[in-house]
Amino acid sequence: MTELTSKQRKNLEKLAHDLQPVVIVGGAGVTDGVISMVDKSLAAHELIKVKFNEYKEDAKELTRELCEKCDATLVRVIGFTAILFREAEKEEDRKIKL
Repeated sequence: MTELTSKQRKNLEKLAHDLQPVVIVGGAGVTDGVISMVDKSLAAHELIKVKFNEYKEDAKELTRELCEKCDATLVRVIGFTAILFREAEKEEDRKIKL
């Protein structure tokens, strides 16, 4: 997990503003399938949104769990939507420069 400064966090929030959620957590909760989808989405996009349709009261806790399992950084939880970031491993694959 990458530690973000407040300036980096603000920049990532701006970049995520127009993004649509790519992963939706439903009635089954955070399953292996959801974790796999988050991992693949982060590998492809670096910055994603995860929407909680169920388990809304546990959104922050479940987001922390997702971050740990996917080695992602939580940018912010806004309502029932979480913004996650994971920098690409290879320098040439990085779309977002911090």
